Amino acid sequence: MTEEQWVPLNRANTSADPFVQFAAWYEDAASQMREREAICVATVDGKGQAHARMVLLRGFDERGFVFFTNYQGAKGQELEAQPRAAILWYCEALGRQIRIEGPVQKVSEGESDEYFDSRPHGHQVGAHASQQSSSVASRAELEAQVAEAEARFADGKVPRPPHWGGYRVIPERFEFWQHRRDRIHDRLIYEASGQGWSISRIQP
Repeated sequence: MTEEQWVPLNRANTSADPFVQFAAWYEDAASQMREREAICVATVDGKGQAHARMVLLRGFDERGFVFFTNYQGAKGQELEAQPRAAILWYCEALGRQIRIEGPVQKVSEGESDEYFDSRPHGHQVGAHASQQSSSVASRAELEAQVAEAEARFADGKVPRPPHWGGYRVIPERFEFWQHRRDRIHDRLIYEASGQGWSISRIQP
């Protein structure tokens, strides 16, 4: 799709429900992106320093947006201390981005188990082998940890490690951004209120 074909963003062509609007844009991107699940997740540490990294969106519904990780890694520690996050989803081919902000909570043990069981064997083993965000002396040492974990689970099912699972970002605010010519972009804000969602336009 070319820039000339991009659809302007306005109240007339957007849903009053930001989850419905996200789902529509996400579906539009299915044929436009190699990995539309890629999102940037930003957290803040105890010193107020922001940290951002790419992860994969593994599900979303009216409860929020879910990704999985090692709870003992850097982002897990940051979310334990400050359970809030921001998500950025970007589709260059359609000139669109979506920002999502709100509190974060762990998903249920059952949800984490179900997703972990669906992962490829190597991914499951890696969750046991890697001490995420910890220093390692060499690649060889890391590979040795993986080999040890492979041997440990060679004859059976790989259980989900207790330090690995999902987080759900519960949106309080969405921003839908559509590229326009001359940098006069469209930006619509959805903010949670007692009556549902308020919608406003902000300047680019």
